[in-house]
Amino acid sequence: MSDELKHECGVALLAFHRPPALPGFGLEQMSLLLEKQHNRGQDGAGLGVWQADAVPGIPYFKIFKSNGRNPLATVLENSHTASAEGDILLGHLRYGTFGNNNLEDCHPLLRESACRNRALMLAGNFNLTNSRALLQKLTLAGHHLTSSSDTAILLHCIGHELEKNPEQSIEELLRNAAKDWDGGFLICGVIGDGKAFALRDAAGIRPGFYYTGEAETVVASERPPIQTAFGLTARQVHEIPPGSVLLIDNKTHTVTVKPCLPAVKIRQCVFERVYFSRGNDADVQQERLKMGKMLLEPVLNAVENDIDNTYFSYIPNTANVSFLGLLEKGRFPRFGQLVVKDAKFRTFIADLDVRKKLNMHIYDLVYGVIRPGQDNIVLLDDSIVRGNTIEKLLLPLLDRLSSRKIVIASASPPLCYPDCYGIDMASLEELVAFRAAIAILQNTGRQHIIDSCYTAACADLQKTDAEMRNQVKPIYDAISFSELCVEIGRILTPEGLQARFEVVYQTLDNLRQCCPAHTGDWYFSGDYPTPGGNRVVNQALVNYINGNHQRAY
Repeated sequence: MSDELKHECGVALLAFHRPPALPGFGLEQMSLLLEKQHNRGQDGAGLGVWQADAVPGIPYFKIFKSNGRNPLATVLENSHTASAEGDILLGHLRYGTFGNNNLEDCHPLLRESACRNRALMLAGNFNLTNSRALLQKLTLAGHHLTSSSDTAILLHCIGHELEKNPEQSIEELLRNAAKDWDGGFLICGVIGDGKAFALRDAAGIRPGFYYTGEAETVVASERPPIQTAFGLTARQVHEIPPGSVLLIDNKTHTVTVKPCLPAVKIRQCVFERVYFSRGNDADVQQERLKMGKMLLEPVLNAVENDIDNTYFSYIPNTANVSFLGLLEKGRFPRFGQLVVKDAKFRTFIADLDVRKKLNMHIYDLVYGVIRPGQDNIVLLDDSIVRGNTIEKLLLPLLDRLSSRKIVIASASPPLCYPDCYGIDMASLEELVAFRAAIAILQNTGRQHIIDSCYTAACADLQKTDAEMRNQVKPIYDAISFSELCVEIGRILTPEGLQARFEVVYQTLDNLRQCCPAHTGDWYFSGDYPTPGGNRVVNQALVNYINGNHQRAY
């Protein structure tokens, strides 16, 4: 993806049913599980270890964290140095989506207690839309939290239930703790007496996979890391059903998966398939190939079917699978890598302006393949969110090649609505599709539609979440798909661009055909999977009109 888009975290849980045959085996396997998910978080890392045989006076939980320059490497090195062997290991990779990159924000978090059955270690991949309401509820119950982060709130929600009745079953405890949570989550935890769990939200927004065998049970945010670490086939790694909890009892070495949360409509995040999950998952790869194939007709229309004078390529790195799909169906005579991204490009110059200029060179070109004044360029990208990189870096760079036309094709539809379930899209103004929609209405004398939506959003914000509707939808309903694409192209065209420029987007109907099992497309459609989503989008519109640049939740 050309835009930097911080998103969902990664989590791994590893529980041994019998001691590993080799010393250090647990840490090695956890290291591999985390390394193979490093794309899910690079702002912080953590590893927690639970030891069954810790005697009084010795901690039974050990936690290692880092938010430094290379946090995962630091955590793994420190844990290996300390020989942090354990019966249950809980690892986490963090993306600080809203700027909270302090060490205390890194997972796992620990709720200590002298009673083992009331102590809790927690980590997860989640975002809640109603953190403030949950914090208020905990405060009224007598808790004084020193942090308002989602993680701290969830930790104390579960901790509150542990205090009330530590003897209740884990699924009952989690059902009571989570009854008011609004958001997407995969929550992994270890209770001090050796019970571990992994709870997935009822809509299946956040992903979760597991394998259980005679020697161990493992949970991760993606399937391939489990396959790689333990040499498994795809069929041996199972998806945690939405709304279910995987339970591990260290004393009895039993593993069960049970329904836990009230059933709702399944809305698995489709952006996992577009971009987040690594492409070495067999299903993800097939879906991305199909996304590329679906773009063939609009791409050919954009270059007027002149394939002999068009060079087809992609924006590195994750768009390469969709590009292969486009290539397979199109059978173009001229294709290859045109844009090179230097993943290791770094500059530590203190002067901000100089550093920005140098950072522009993170992309480079393959010279000599474009015929000046004769060729078109088609570049495939995963998605276009803000468009800043395309406008400020890629188009000025590509214009040096003197092509006739540049086409940027997005494998996903325009991102029209903010996300509140883990992706770094908390406001409307940063979405180029929304800016384009507003510009179209204003330039065609339809400001009254925007004003009406604003009034309706203000009124809805006085209602309960369940009563609200998405009041931003009428803005997009008033314009056509082609109008939106043209205006996005106009907005992203940098001043002085010599080549003609056009943006091509996947349609939502086509994306749904590519990913039929993942219907969580709220950032494209505006159909949020939880009631809190409508509150967030309405608040985002009110913030935009009022010039308030704060996040909407």
